[in-house]
Amino acid sequence: MMHYKLKLDNLQPILCEFDEKITKGVVILKGDLAAGKTTLVKAVVNKLGGNDEVTSPTFSLQQCYGNNIYHYDMYNHGLEHFISLGMLEELDKNGLHFVEWGDDALLKILAGAEISTVVIKISKESDENREYEVNYEYA
Repeated sequence: MMHYKLKLDNLQPILCEFDEKITKGVVILKGDLAAGKTTLVKAVVNKLGGNDEVTSPTFSLQQCYGNNIYHYDMYNHGLEHFISLGMLEELDKNGLHFVEWGDDALLKILAGAEISTVVIKISKESDENREYEVNYEYA
């Protein structure tokens, strides 16, 4: 487990995880509303050379950036809706998959399917400061 205390405009230390350890699989992002989940995805996409505009997929359920970065949001509909749309199969595609609002039930499914999974919990300390806890669930 890794811990970071960072400002939203300087996420470089946690971004190094995406160079060295988190290169594929599922990244479950947990945190309250406005904790910085989408901000982290935007920083990763930019770091990996993407020029795409990164927005929250709250209403579209899925966004795709470049050839192999996927971004999902389960806030509005939950895991059952995600499964009913066949989205679990998407998580098995080669690439990096960010899932906002993923839960323990999803973690259990991913572990059973032996899909590499990392959980990042983001806690808002102030308007600009966040604490990031990175857990490698199954790698």
